[in-house]
Amino acid sequence: MTRHEEGRGRRGGRGRGGGQRHGRGARRGDARLAILALLSEEPMHGYQVMTELSDRTNGAWRPSPGSVYPVLQQLTDEGLVVSNEDAGKKVFSLTSAGSDAAAEALSQPRVWDRFIEADGGVDLREAVGGLAAAAKQVGNTGTPEQATQAAAIITEARKRLYQLLAE
Repeated sequence: MTRHEEGRGRRGGRGRGGGQRHGRGARRGDARLAILALLSEEPMHGYQVMTELSDRTNGAWRPSPGSVYPVLQQLTDEGLVVSNEDAGKKVFSLTSAGSDAAAEALSQPRVWDRFIEADGGVDLREAVGGLAAAAKQVGNTGTPEQATQAAAIITEARKRLYQLLAE
């Protein structure tokens, strides 16, 4: 097994920037409840479901196609959801049994709120992305001395983050 493959195994194979990001408050079945709740509002295609979930969790949960489409298929297999072609896209809507299941999902606090609460509303991925963009800019346009200083700042930040966890 290569070093890259080992790394994927430890992280659950999510890869760079993708995958389903669950906060500490997320539980199995939350994707199912969230999708039922969304479809109770209006029929949607898979990409709309992913976008809505990301938007409603302020980016704390960014579900991937690999986490949304299997749930949609399972809901279809269970007779809770039906799909129709519309402008070349598969649009999912609730059946009457799906409406009953959605009513149960809606009787609970909005499932996507658990992701926001668990994540504390902080988007560390965005913050790290901003740091990476700044580091790239220094690397591309800065002097060698500035690049050395930037590397030292990043190293110090990494150490401080680990100290934060150790406290």
